[in-house]
Amino acid sequence: MKLSELLQKDELHLSFEVFPPKTDTAFASVKAAVEEIAELHPSFMSVTYGAGGGTSRYTLDIAKNIKEQHGVPTLAHLTCVSSTKETVREKIAQIKEAGIENVMALRGDLTPEMEGADRCGWAYRHAVDLIRDIRASGADFCIGGACYPEVHPESTTQAEDIRYLKEKVDAGCSFLTTQMFFDNNLLYNFLYKIREAGITVPVIPGIMPITNANQVARAIKLSGSFMPRRFASLVDKFGSDPNAMKQAGIAYATDQIIDLFANGIKNVHVYSMNKPDVAAKIQDNVSAIIKKGI
Repeated sequence: MKLSELLQKDELHLSFEVFPPKTDTAFASVKAAVEEIAELHPSFMSVTYGAGGGTSRYTLDIAKNIKEQHGVPTLAHLTCVSSTKETVREKIAQIKEAGIENVMALRGDLTPEMEGADRCGWAYRHAVDLIRDIRASGADFCIGGACYPEVHPESTTQAEDIRYLKEKVDAGCSFLTTQMFFDNNLLYNFLYKIREAGITVPVIPGIMPITNANQVARAIKLSGSFMPRRFASLVDKFGSDPNAMKQAGIAYATDQIIDLFANGIKNVHVYSMNKPDVAAKIQDNVSAIIKKGI
């Protein structure tokens, strides 16, 4: 199923994101964790690509297995950072051959080696270039893109960021998924601004359950996310106790999701980090709400 069809339904949806293994030896354990999450029968599952495309060869295997063995619609990530046009054409053909209908088109995270590199010679410098090539390929994909409620780290202003975002949508994005955030008011303000700018495609909020204190620094580094005082207090109080921090992190993420549903958001994406127990607990926490619908 194309996600553009799913997102049009007047229903509440919860989806999960997983990532492929980094090595061959880890494939079996990652596959087992992903299958546990798939057994929860979420609305869809997305499979990431890895910084610099480092784990890209596993992305399609995991996505295809979710779709064929568990009947869950899948969204395969495709990044273009440091890729050649030929490599991207091959990946598009492979995704199409696997019968996957949904692609998340991203520039991709930069590896430390790429941070200071001269990007002038790269075939793809921005996600919009990848989106255009996917559309030009003739593959009938539902294409998703990323957006940043708190401004992309490389944008100077939110107005500039929204202009670039509209370029992506105009190039062929059918929906957008947000970077993680921890204050829902930031999302509501962002949605108002992009609607004013003429961006009307569905926007899926991305929620990251922080289940251990070490994730906080990484979350800030990756997304530049604002940490509300309420969340910072939670980490200060429970961060040294793994079990307490896990329970508190799940509760905080659940509270965010409930608030989003209560305020008219129909689709929420959870960055579940290959943790079946976290995914299951969050789904259970909102199961009656999803069943009730809108």
